Amino acid sequence: MINFRLMRQLWLFCVVAEHEHFGKTARALGMSQPPLTEQIKILEQALKVKLFERSRQGTRLTPQGRAVLPAVQKFAEQMQQLEGAVQQALAGHSGTLTIGAITQALTDVLPDLIREVKQQHPHLTVAVKEIDSAEAVSLLQSGSIDLAFARLEGEVGSGIATLPLMQDQLAVALPKHHRLAGQNQAALADLADEEFVMFARQISPSSFDTIIAACRQAGFSPRIVHEVRSAVSQLAFVSCGQGAALVPLSLHRLAPANIRLLPLEGNIRITTAAAAWNLGRQDVLLEQVLSYLQQRASSLV
Repeated sequence: MINFRLMRQLWLFCVVAEHEHFGKTARALGMSQPPLTEQIKILEQALKVKLFERSRQGTRLTPQGRAVLPAVQKFAEQMQQLEGAVQQALAGHSGTLTIGAITQALTDVLPDLIREVKQQHPHLTVAVKEIDSAEAVSLLQSGSIDLAFARLEGEVGSGIATLPLMQDQLAVALPKHHRLAGQNQAALADLADEEFVMFARQISPSSFDTIIAACRQAGFSPRIVHEVRSAVSQLAFVSCGQGAALVPLSLHRLAPANIRLLPLEGNIRITTAAAAWNLGRQDVLLEQVLSYLQQRASSLV
């Protein structure tokens, strides 16, 4: 059974902590101070801990109060989300899909996808958050998101499935004044002496291995001096003079002015966006979206 009284007491605790004054809190809530004080006392008794130090100057959190505040704030946030979900249900919405996406997928994949899915499910609420490819798997495994669009491919984590959606030609990002920057394209062999900024292998083992294999076929093993979480971070490091980076050619739109992106000879292709989901998550709505993605995958690649 849900203890609504305790939920209200925890919410009052957050509000008092924000105002640092019982009187100001009571006025802000449109209530008298004695009932507010009584509710906090009941909460302190239930938790067996003193939450506030009271004085004429105001109210301060005790060390114990400061320690429990973040958890209570998170709980209050979850209650707000629950309230929102209930309101959406009452308004006739059929469900919520939480999507995590890297920057490139936000611009290249999601707009058309969301528009198409909403046509099929007009009452669906879609919540989108920006993520790095490196955090996609953990967010899926924890249930924080239902679906990820990231630079993932192959075996990326226990219970996580992937579906490639977009591929792109591999290019090299170089400082604007690099000896090769004036060319229209670059040969991979010409980069043998460069220091590289790479994404970590666990983000996309297949793409990483494709790049390493291409370098070795060109006669060298790349010297990786920095490992980063995303292709956008690779560009940032190159812009700061930290090396060269092998990235999708389409990222020229996001490249700083002091960088040149040159396509590589040989048309080496890598996955730039894939859908990923948790195989253990049973959800009819998610299954319908995945069915749509699988039908569209051939045209998106």
